[in-house]
Amino acid sequence: MNIIEVRNVTKEYSSHTALDNVSLSIPKGCIFGLLGPNGAGKTSLIRIINQITGPDSGEVLFDGVPLNPNHISRIGYLPEERGLYKKMKVGEQLLYLAQLKGLSQKEAMEKLKTWFIKFDIKTWWDKTIGDLSKGMQQKVQFVSTVLHEPDLIILDEPFSGFDPINANLIRDEILELKQKGSTIIFSTHRMETVEELCDHIALIHKSRKVLDGPKKEIKEQFKTHTYFVEYKGHLDELDPIYQILDRRVTEDGYFRSDIHLGGETNANALLLNLLSKVEIRAFGENIPSMSDIFMKAVNEVPEA
Repeated sequence: MNIIEVRNVTKEYSSHTALDNVSLSIPKGCIFGLLGPNGAGKTSLIRIINQITGPDSGEVLFDGVPLNPNHISRIGYLPEERGLYKKMKVGEQLLYLAQLKGLSQKEAMEKLKTWFIKFDIKTWWDKTIGDLSKGMQQKVQFVSTVLHEPDLIILDEPFSGFDPINANLIRDEILELKQKGSTIIFSTHRMETVEELCDHIALIHKSRKVLDGPKKEIKEQFKTHTYFVEYKGHLDELDPIYQILDRRVTEDGYFRSDIHLGGETNANALLLNLLSKVEIRAFGENIPSMSDIFMKAVNEVPEA
């Protein structure tokens, strides 16, 4: 079951097409990476899901029905450009935002107590937002995003400005929210975070979707069928079915080569062939990283 279905959505601003016939599905209970270069159309799609703007054509379904104002209370949105009121105090601002999302003051207070303890921000209640550092403000806005326990959480560059300790704190909270049943749309340029957290991804480039699906399947799709080997000895030639792509020296004096497998051969056969020729220290498959896949997919998109 999908919590969001985007069907043939197009959005134009003056002479600029922000989204061009984009369709994608976001399964319930997953962390969904929404990827793309700056200006690709990610923010336009997020704004449509949040009902800040509407599509010029196409439709968005939320939990199987057309997106409508009743769904706003089931969505939490953390924008890249933070939107807190600088002159308000932390406590009164969080209470205000929680009540906008449908919580009573009593419910909001109970939930805020839990989050203030969890994030170790108990002394912040009467601090003015403008007196907080960027990272402290981000903690407050993250709490405001998830306080009403939304079914769908949209996070736009949530780790921007965080030190490693607080980035790990937010990462752990994201994983816990997923375990509790929330679906998370994760828009980011940090491919290492996508690698670690996301189950599904979609890549938008030049206003069009160029790639989407489960992360595992996409990695399989972009495999290069190459293996690395670190060794000592002379690897001058192998059976013709194998192609030695390069040879370089490691810092500690071993050689390292990438080898392409052709035809019907497999890794075991390659390893046996190598063992008869060199002393092997390490051997493994070259798995494409999300950064590799991102660059390859973007570079393969033809010019408009």
